[in-house]
Amino acid sequence: MLAEGETVQFVDFKDRRYLVTLKAGAEFHSHAGSVAHDDLIGSAEGRIVRSTKGGTYLVIRPTLAERILKMPRGAQVIYPKDLGPLLLIADIFPGARVFETGVGSGALSMTMLRAGAEITGYELREDFATRAQSNVSDFLGEGALERYDVQLRSSYDGIDETDFDRVVLDLPEPWQVVPHAATALRTGGIIVAYTPSITQVSKFRDALKDHGFAMADTTEFIQRGWHVEGQAVRPDHRMVGHTGFLTSARLLERA
Repeated sequence: MLAEGETVQFVDFKDRRYLVTLKAGAEFHSHAGSVAHDDLIGSAEGRIVRSTKGGTYLVIRPTLAERILKMPRGAQVIYPKDLGPLLLIADIFPGARVFETGVGSGALSMTMLRAGAEITGYELREDFATRAQSNVSDFLGEGALERYDVQLRSSYDGIDETDFDRVVLDLPEPWQVVPHAATALRTGGIIVAYTPSITQVSKFRDALKDHGFAMADTTEFIQRGWHVEGQAVRPDHRMVGHTGFLTSARLLERA
């Protein structure tokens, strides 16, 4: 049942979507009228509600992907089409000790925390760090913050902690972090970097080669939807093309 304080998603007949946090006595307002939150609290998701002006909305809990696209942000987020593959490429598992740098708005953090990871994050900007922690708490609950240690510092200057299972990078010059990652990761651990530019990939791959990493791989993911209406089927006219590259490697045993 939907509860006060929970975030739900209103979807109208044109597939426009609105995130709303339920509060006793409050109302959701749009051009199509209002819906009282009290009519939803204590009811099941997946129901159709009618506004005061006769508009209809489907009310459901947002998925992680939907929440990421609509949540408050400061920095640009990694899109869901890349977050899913990143989880598999980095092989994030429950209890994995992950070092993340460039936490931004927390989209990647939310994804890895939901998969059960324990994250130490470095972030230069206090407003980004605060926003990331708030987004994590809003979607996963305050308990998730016990597995989310965000520190205001630069990973370019070094990584104090050691024995991480994974290092995940989302920052402009990931190659500067590679020497530090080589000492912070356990042997056999995986490093993954998200980079928009192929020149970033090239510099990152060179640094990996110079600091004991192997099995380097770079992949780009492109998403294309399909329009299906009866027997009329065709690819969507618009698609999510290039957003970034995912480059991974594994740390070899030190000689």
